[in-house]
Amino acid sequence: MIVTVTLNAAVDRTLTVPNFQLGHRHRASSSLTSAGGKGVNVARALKRLETPVVATGLAGGRAGDRIRDELAAEAILNDFVRIADESRTSTAVVDPTGATLSEIYEWGPAVRAGELVTLLDKLHYLSRVATFVVFSGSLPRDVEDDFYAEAIRDLNRRGVQCVLDCEGEPLRVGVEAEPWLVSPNQREAESLVGQEFSDEEDFSMALDAIVDIGARNVLITQETSCFALFREERQVRRLRASIGRVEPVASVGAGDVLLGAFLAARYNGRPLDDALRAAVGAAAASVLELGPGRFDPREAGRLAAGVELEELQPVRA
Repeated sequence: MIVTVTLNAAVDRTLTVPNFQLGHRHRASSSLTSAGGKGVNVARALKRLETPVVATGLAGGRAGDRIRDELAAEAILNDFVRIADESRTSTAVVDPTGATLSEIYEWGPAVRAGELVTLLDKLHYLSRVATFVVFSGSLPRDVEDDFYAEAIRDLNRRGVQCVLDCEGEPLRVGVEAEPWLVSPNQREAESLVGQEFSDEEDFSMALDAIVDIGARNVLITQETSCFALFREERQVRRLRASIGRVEPVASVGAGDVLLGAFLAARYNGRPLDDALRAAVGAAAASVLELGPGRFDPREAGRLAAGVELEELQPVRA
């Protein structure tokens, strides 16, 4: 089983608004409402790939009830801690005529210390039968930047493989806690290592730098590609997995799908090369649909067959 953890879960609304312009009144041509947050998106991808998953985290108020109801409607097993404050609502506006995406995120709920203790207790219970525990997304107000790091250290001591996908200071201190896998997108990885990436050598350098900070394995995600460093059987492999240009409908959550599909493949015993192809194929399929974490597994399999793998060389100082 895989456990996904979303502290800043949301009710996600995706609106399709042709010819969207700031300062004008518009009528959406379609809308989609679902449970959201990075960990929820990963759980949705895992469910679509028929991989056992439990989504947990924090959810409060009517929005929290909506999050649980939406997950139940998708048959995604969930066990969230109820909190006193209201969970956030997030809105994405997709303009198909201009191929643009505008996003508005609420800050999220204030969280009390006792609610975090309850969540950690729940994680201790769920982790007994978990192969991976995935910590994803931003932290709500009043949650310290080292929350993920401390949770990872605790689960490491229990022999649980932890995955981290966040940004900023929580990412930096979380990597120092030595998670099994860190999965930032390119912008998050650039911020972590302190420089922009312009070529494969930059990405290879970043993979090594993030491992030096503390991560055992690294997966830097892009919309329909990734760069990876994995240590297996005393061997270090650096890889790029990519696919030809896919015309996107909406790219929200593509990185979450990539991570979820990779973990699903590894959970089911597939080798690293196959897992990376499956991950990029699923991410590419997800940009063809509205709504984060959504994709057609058959289309993902078809696209995975066209994913190219390239071995990268380490950068010598």
